[in-house]
Amino acid sequence: MTQDINVLALVKGEERYVFLFDDDNRAEALRTLGRYASNPDLSFSWYDAAVLSQKIRQFTEQPKQSAARFTLPLPTDNGASDDVL
Repeated sequence: MTQDINVLALVKGEERYVFLFDDDNRAEALRTLGRYASNPDLSFSWYDAAVLSQKIRQFTEQPKQSAARFTLPLPTDNGASDDVL
């Protein structure tokens, strides 16, 4: 069984913030945003935390995609050609 990993990134000047989390660790990712925002040594602001937390919530609100990423036409589909390429 595979588990999807969500990736969220923010680039601020020379700093790069990359967050990897799965659905089970969403709450921990949200807490991390707060810890980063409260750290005066980082350029990560409360605004950044708010925007990224909204993105994290959107990840979990979206319906899960099926394993197939592309839908390819089949020879039995209407309008499909019988020619083989």
